[in-house]
Amino acid sequence: MEHRDPLDPPPLRRSVPRLILRLAIIAALVWGGLSLFNWLQAHIADLEDAARARALTMLVIVSVIAYAVIIAIPFVPAIEIAIALMVMEGPIIAPFVWIATVLGLLIAYIVGSWVSLDWLHGFFRDLHLRRACEMVSRIKTEPPEQRLAALSARLPRWLAPLATRFRYGMVAVLLNIPGNVALGGGGGILMMAGISRLFTPLWTVLTIAIATAPVPLAVWLMGADILK
Repeated sequence: MEHRDPLDPPPLRRSVPRLILRLAIIAALVWGGLSLFNWLQAHIADLEDAARARALTMLVIVSVIAYAVIIAIPFVPAIEIAIALMVMEGPIIAPFVWIATVLGLLIAYIVGSWVSLDWLHGFFRDLHLRRACEMVSRIKTEPPEQRLAALSARLPRWLAPLATRFRYGMVAVLLNIPGNVALGGGGGILMMAGISRLFTPLWTVLTIAIATAPVPLAVWLMGADILK
């Protein structure tokens, strides 16, 4: 029997159906959320004042949850979306944008922390991402110190010391870098933080809350004109 490297991708007849199923599940979730949002919008106009107020509250809640889920998805430009929302809606939306951003990034971190490394390894194999498979294998086998050193080696020189000495500060910096979508966006950054198993929940929540607060707080206090 021919020996196969565990990092080699599986045959296409096995990986393609699994990939299609995963994409179909994601598409179904997105379609369900959009359908619920559109249904609420269509029915609000026909309600009486008291019922309309309750429906508008529900619509805000659904919108915050939907925005949080979108922010949690890797490679979504979280900063750009948040700024666009605050420019369009003004200071009143700023606290909700901040809350949704914190929730979305926390969701990404939790998903990364809870996902099975074996499942993730198989997922990357299906996508033929050998380097990602190697990264997951290192997380499973290497102690935290070596993982921090490997992470530091992949970062720009000016950012590398943060990875080993102030890794939570590094996450805060990455979240606020314009164009961080190239690094995976806020969702991708926090998902990788969870996958790395190097970040504790309490300090991660505090880091997310503090790192994402300045812009919404400034808009809330001084108005959206500061973003123009």
